[in-house]
Amino acid sequence: MSKDNVMKTKVLQIYKYGGPEVLTWEDIDLPEPGVGEAIIRHTAIGFNFVDTYHRTGQFGNKAKFPLVLGSQGVGIVRAIGEGVNNLNIGERVTYSNLLGSYSESRIVPADRMVKLPEDISDELAAAGFLRGLTAYYLLKRLYPVQSGETILVHAAAGGAGLIICQWARAIGAIVIGTVSTDAKVEIAQSHGCDYPIVYTRENFVDKVMEITNGKGVPVVYDSVGRDTFMNSLECLSPMGMGINFGTASGQVEPFPMQHLHKKSLIVTRPTLATYISNRNDLDTASKEVFEVLRNGIVKINITGRYKLKDAAQAHYAIESRKTTGAMILLP
Repeated sequence: MSKDNVMKTKVLQIYKYGGPEVLTWEDIDLPEPGVGEAIIRHTAIGFNFVDTYHRTGQFGNKAKFPLVLGSQGVGIVRAIGEGVNNLNIGERVTYSNLLGSYSESRIVPADRMVKLPEDISDELAAAGFLRGLTAYYLLKRLYPVQSGETILVHAAAGGAGLIICQWARAIGAIVIGTVSTDAKVEIAQSHGCDYPIVYTRENFVDKVMEITNGKGVPVVYDSVGRDTFMNSLECLSPMGMGINFGTASGQVEPFPMQHLHKKSLIVTRPTLATYISNRNDLDTASKEVFEVLRNGIVKINITGRYKLKDAAQAHYAIESRKTTGAMILLP
């Protein structure tokens, strides 16, 4: 691609924070890749709940508008810039945690790209790569779950929850999971959740304590946030860890540290970006994710496919809290 022939590409971007209606489908210019960069033509785009945080400004960061949403993509390398020696034109690649994937084509840092194995399809990578990386660091690094341990997973029938349940079960853990409806009970059970709790009609703290004979669990994986986290702490055993890795219901309200004192609890608010910032860590995690997808330890159910230009519909759907499994966007 010459400098005299700037590429045009379609993107879905926002000019202000707000509801799904602020998403705007437009043409933008795509210049040649710079040093250490590559151009990728998307074949599939991951859709994750974190996309709604960027749309609403929940992270509190000052955005430079217009802002192209999306954090994960899969595609084919179309052009490479100077100094790029880890990619070749025509290769299939994937990436995560790089804002701007709601686009037909985009420029990306080449050192953040991961080559896709031949036996991992584009759609599977789009649906499972980011969530798989999340499950890996939650289960293997932040709190290394051991066989025989009982854990609690909130939103067990959601995209990330289903992966965490399956992977934890493969490790040998006993999985308690919360779901919002009876329809989600069977879904969670079929993906490794031993004890599903319908939290909309059952007190999940009481149920967890009943299941564990009053001992509680050593770790809670909470992606819901404000509506569940304080009660999640009540489910922990002494020296347990409460992990808040998502805020589907809103940010956790501030609370006194003294609340942790009685049982010497640990609380953390991690982010995937930190755990894959080092290239070696990214490579290790990627290999682990590809392996569990390849051997069927983790099965991904793609429950929704939306055209990229219609991504607002996916935003409405996921914010309704009625979705299960994974959704993807197709350029």
